[in-house]
Amino acid sequence: MDPAGKVALLTGTARIGRTVAETLARRGADVAISWRTSRDSAEETADRVRAAGRRAVTIQADLSDPQAARAIVDEVGRDLGGPDILVPMASHYEKVPFDLLDDAAWRRNVDADLQSTYRLALLAARPMRERGGGRIVAFADWLPRSGRPRYKGFLPYYVAKAGVIGLIEALALELAPSILVNAVAPGPILRPEAFSDAEDREVLKATPLGRWGGAEEVARAVLFLIETEFVTGETLRVDGGRHLN
Repeated sequence: MDPAGKVALLTGTARIGRTVAETLARRGADVAISWRTSRDSAEETADRVRAAGRRAVTIQADLSDPQAARAIVDEVGRDLGGPDILVPMASHYEKVPFDLLDDAAWRRNVDADLQSTYRLALLAARPMRERGGGRIVAFADWLPRSGRPRYKGFLPYYVAKAGVIGLIEALALELAPSILVNAVAPGPILRPEAFSDAEDREVLKATPLGRWGGAEEVARAVLFLIETEFVTGETLRVDGGRHLN
């Protein structure tokens, strides 16, 4: 699919998402941006989309609310048309020691990382079909894509992201041939602000390409999965070879 003239809906556009939005705008797509609490960040992203000569709207929504996904998709349709492209990036990344796990911790991760993607995909599929097809590019993680957890304290997050991989495979089968469904599984892309120099060195040592990838690498992967005409049900690792160690 050529993004030019299409409408893309993105959720969770802080940091990496901003680069994805800008990349799609430069390729000619209009962009709708959903935000929960980071209004300033969403508006900045929208401004960058407009600077690229494309239309942009921002939509406030809490995707833990079952009704929020429908409201977002309906508003995008009214304001921009579509969506033709869905990129659900909203995520909750939280370390919780096993002895402190409870239903609230589970729900925070599953609602943000898996349930919201499921709801948005189901609702966006209808206008995509009506407009002749579409693309869904979800976000998993390099760890479940590599088949096993490696770090303690992230049980709900790992399970939710593993669920995303299963979800896109099932959706790809259900929605073929008009809608292609894939996922990106990022690894070491941006150094966390709280990282120490020692932690940074450990990540670089464990990554065969020896560096943080940068948001542009994720944007390139998203663009590939939008433009492809013969890849569906795939989860693409963007991790600098991190899974090899």
